[in-house]
Amino acid sequence: MSYLVWAGAVISLIGIGGILWCILAVARAKRAGLDDEGLRAAMKRVVAVNLGALFVSVIGLMLVVVGVVLG
Repeated sequence: MSYLVWAGAVISLIGIGGILWCILAVARAKRAGLDDEGLRAAMKRVVAVNLGALFVSVIGLMLVVVGVVLG
């Protein structure tokens, strides 16, 4: 079951990469000096990606746990 562990690790890293992208996107939006409405619009887009990245990361971690338990 080591393939589950490795697949889960790769999927988790993809999710963590998405979370890091969200952090950078918010930092760029704040640094751009947008007004309140522009910042809200940027945050709406980032929140959706952030939730998706968190979901992908959790699925990857669950695969790692299942692979360890079954292995």
